[in-house]
Amino acid sequence: MADNVYEGMFILDANRYGRDPETVSGQIPEMIKNAGGEVLVSRLWEERRLAYPIQGHRKGAYWLTYFRIDGEKLSELERKCQLADTILRVLFLKVDPRITDALISHAKSGHAPGKSGEERPKAPEEKAPSDDGVTAAVDNEDNDESSATGEEEEN
Repeated sequence: MADNVYEGMFILDANRYGRDPETVSGQIPEMIKNAGGEVLVSRLWEERRLAYPIQGHRKGAYWLTYFRIDGEKLSELERKCQLADTILRVLFLKVDPRITDALISHAKSGHAPGKSGEERPKAPEEKAPSDDGVTAAVDNEDNDESSATGEEEEN
């Protein structure tokens, strides 16, 4: 069977990763190689608070890996990940061959979501707060009254 490219998102134990990042993250490429795969890119995505506790952990280190492996060996790799103490969760996605190069080059560049340093642009419906903490939407009482009664002002 032909080798496919997969994206692996690993949630690692943030406490163990903080104490020894090389060892904890180094076991992922090692497991992939032992299963007969080839690591294309492997890097830290981000560390963050989890949406809900996983095995009693409230924080996790997200590790992104792109690798090439035979599809039949993927279940073996997934089982090894489930048995590893430092890996809380894992998700494997098959990458469409048409976008493989773009995803790998993007992962090599090291861009993480929300880490660009730029402020998020405001949507048109969002209003900036004014000095007194009230939204800056202007209420024109005359216009409100006339629109409620159906009257129009004459100039």
